[in-house]
Amino acid sequence: MSADFGGVGFGGQGGNGGAGGLLYGNGGAGGNGGAAGSPGSVTAFGGNGGSGGSGGNGGNALIGNAGAGGSAGAGGNGASAGTAGGSGGDGGKGGNGGSVGLIGNGGNGGNGGAGSLFNGAPGFGGPGGSGGASLLGPPGLAGTNGADG
Repeated sequence: MSADFGGVGFGGQGGNGGAGGLLYGNGGAGGNGGAAGSPGSVTAFGGNGGSGGSGGNGGNALIGNAGAGGSAGAGGNGASAGTAGGSGGDGGKGGNGGSVGLIGNGGNGGNGGAGSLFNGAPGFGGPGGSGGASLLGPPGLAGTNGADG
């Protein structure tokens, strides 16, 4: 039996949202993180699943509403194998909501990615992003944490 290991694929990171206009305008939402790929199955030891990409941060605004943080990608599955399966990957972190300088709503935090489980140890869910602050308006809500595998 060969002792080959499967590779690990990681999810890409989400881009950050654009900022609002100098005076008015809403901040753009952060992009979502990519899901991690699952490694190929091998004879002996399965590869571990990659971590999901983190969500991008929401854009800031001076008077408009701030952008929401992007959601994170899920962790990849560990590969099945004859001897020991790979561990599930961890979910990425949700992006943080953007802040507003004066009036407007703080951006909501993105949700954490779910951890994955396949044959080996479980992956942990990623944390949700924090809500953005606002000087006079309501703050954004924090994102939810991803579920563990």
